[in-house]
Amino acid sequence: MDLINDWPKVRKHFNQSFKTSLHVSIGSVDEDNNPTVTPIGSLFLNDNQAGFYFEMFPTKLPKHAKFNNNICVLGVNSSRWFWIKSLFKGRFDNYPAVKLYGQLGDRRKATDKEISRLKRRMRSTKGLKGHKYLWGHMDVIREVSFQKGESINLKEMTKGI
Repeated sequence: MDLINDWPKVRKHFNQSFKTSLHVSIGSVDEDNNPTVTPIGSLFLNDNQAGFYFEMFPTKLPKHAKFNNNICVLGVNSSRWFWIKSLFKGRFDNYPAVKLYGQLGDRRKATDKEISRLKRRMRSTKGLKGHKYLWGHMDVIREVSFQKGESINLKEMTKGI
């Protein structure tokens, strides 16, 4: 996968992944070299092979960034219709899953534009009680940058993507 040329497809895939899974998984390594995975529901990809997530709940990722800032982000399109249609056709027309390899960057105060993107993504839950608890006070982000991406290879099913 050419991350620069395929970036629009990668962004589209991650948008689909959020619609169907409501999170991505970020793999990191702690100071003892133990791997761990953190679910993140607020990752946003920008136009430049970079992005950010809101860092209100993650506790391990900030600690790991001090020792090893390398990460792997996995986004899976979990739409039942996508999978059933693909199984019926015997192939996927779009990526079923994508992994992005990169680094955790700086932690900083979110801009108004970044907060607006979060509000737009979460607007369907705005009237629910839990919305305020989960997304009501997010104002700190962690920047991420990506250098490599790969789609999941499922042999004949992903041939030609």
